[in-house]
Amino acid sequence: MSSVLIGVENISTPKWAKVGRRAASVSLGKALRSLPEAIRVVLRLAWRTSPRLTVLAGVVHVLSGCVTAFGLLATADVFSALLRDGPTPERLASSLPALAVVVASYATRALLDAAVATVESSLRPRVTRAANDEVTAVLVRAELLAFEDADFRELARQGGRHGVRSLESSLRHLADLVSSCITMVAAIVTVGLLDAWLAPALLLAALANAWASARVSKLRYEHFLDSVTRNLRKGVVEEVATHREFALERHALTLQERLLGEHRRIADSLMEDEIRMAHRTNMVRLGGRALAGLGTGIAYVVLGLLLHTGGMELALAGTALLAMRTGFSSLSTTTRSVNALYEDSFYIDFYRKLLAEGAERAQKSSPVTAPPDPELITLTNVTFTYPGKDTPALDDVSLTVRRGEVVALVGENGSGKTTLGKVLTGLFPTTSGTVHWDGVDLADADTTSVHSSIAVIAQDPAQWPMTARRNVTVGRLEREDDDAWQDAVAKSGADEVLATLPAGPDTVLSRQFNDGQDLSGGQWQRMGIARGMYRDAAVLVADEPTAALDAKAEARVFEGLRQATARRTTILVTHRLANIRNADRIVLLDQGRIVEQGTHDELMALRGHYFELFELQASAYRGNLLAQPAQAG
Repeated sequence: MSSVLIGVENISTPKWAKVGRRAASVSLGKALRSLPEAIRVVLRLAWRTSPRLTVLAGVVHVLSGCVTAFGLLATADVFSALLRDGPTPERLASSLPALAVVVASYATRALLDAAVATVESSLRPRVTRAANDEVTAVLVRAELLAFEDADFRELARQGGRHGVRSLESSLRHLADLVSSCITMVAAIVTVGLLDAWLAPALLLAALANAWASARVSKLRYEHFLDSVTRNLRKGVVEEVATHREFALERHALTLQERLLGEHRRIADSLMEDEIRMAHRTNMVRLGGRALAGLGTGIAYVVLGLLLHTGGMELALAGTALLAMRTGFSSLSTTTRSVNALYEDSFYIDFYRKLLAEGAERAQKSSPVTAPPDPELITLTNVTFTYPGKDTPALDDVSLTVRRGEVVALVGENGSGKTTLGKVLTGLFPTTSGTVHWDGVDLADADTTSVHSSIAVIAQDPAQWPMTARRNVTVGRLEREDDDAWQDAVAKSGADEVLATLPAGPDTVLSRQFNDGQDLSGGQWQRMGIARGMYRDAAVLVADEPTAALDAKAEARVFEGLRQATARRTTILVTHRLANIRNADRIVLLDQGRIVEQGTHDELMALRGHYFELFELQASAYRGNLLAQPAQAG
């Protein structure tokens, strides 16, 4: 038996990461040409959030670079005045106007830098807010089926977390790049005006640094893509090793050390790859620095030769030296900014992919409105397959449900009963086949109009971090009906839950808050049942609504459901067959197909699969469960 609890070998690389892997394998030149697209995304967001601040930021950065260039050129006048022939006092006096210009340029640069910081501090939060809003909006509006796709969930995590953060940092790096590029260009032009041989040496250093920075970013991105699946699995191990919901069995099964060992195994694998990647990037940086150092050395040698041969005056040489130092400093800032932008561009691409895929998976808006209380729900040759699966969960299912009918969907685990409940209410679209409500194809209907007419009671209801009262009324927020709230609470048994809470209905049901209260699984289930009853929808789907309840509570809930479903179309998904004897129709599924349907008496008379399942459960109450054959499953 393998000692691995949670391995990485059985996780496939997400589709978006495979696309990214192909992108990371392209040539460096082609990769660098992808930078403008990332910059366009950043500027689009900035412009949309505040055109005035975006223009102001650009103007201030350009002015800052121009003032620096002007200061460099003015420095030549200072050196010329100080180094010319004549008494020192006269030279100092003659240099004062030029010196004043230089001082003014530096003061202006300082003021512009302060203006830059002010503008950016106002613009960046707006861009971050806009990006977060886009991510949240696209996820909120995505269809339910999207969250069944593991690739989409991970893309949402990467695009939402890394993508938004990279957009914010890219705005800062882009601002630095604009300013440093102007300064660097000014330095190169200044040096070139003084002597044309100095400019190529500076360009060699610039290109070497740019190549090294871009190559390092590519290596880091390839490393990220290679470690995606292991980081996913490491996160899963950390969750089961530390989170509360696993604590009981983690201790009871004495899995603490095994989980710790599993965590260390995956972490060691990631660490070793990180070290290998660091060695590779260090070698690339070394090569880049060597070439940049060669360019710097050549520039200084050329400057020395010019002074030695008299090709350049000492005053101009001083200006050239200052310009070269400014150029190298700006070059360093420029390459860092390009490096950061290049690395951010990959994560911004995740953000773009998330928005694009989220738009494709958005809930459908349509002028076709679904009937609010359908008389007939008709499924015709419906097949449904979950994302990433080869075997359909539903296979060629045809079924008709009439208004006011109570239909129980039963079957063994994995038979497709829960999926069928989601398909006939439009929560999941069909892979093939059709679902009609009174002749309206749900594939053509507005999704919101369909969902407004349904209520769902889930086996594991959402644990909303709200007050107990709001946990019920969130079922239909636009409904203000205290009598209906009291009725739903009483019929679901949630009144017994409220009686145990320190502040009654006003108790916040979440440990995330100081005065919050947690509930047991059965208590949460009662709150979910009350929520579904309060929604008062035309079509109710109750999926194992009493799985976590004791017999007394279960009997009370089913009595409440019988009263509540008197005027609704009800789909009851359950494995407890004793509770559905009075259903109008029982539909038995097996491996995604309907194999039997009818009333309880009709199916018992048939003496088929339903009869076997019912007898197996009934035998437990007759005290001879152990005598039953294993075949009944």
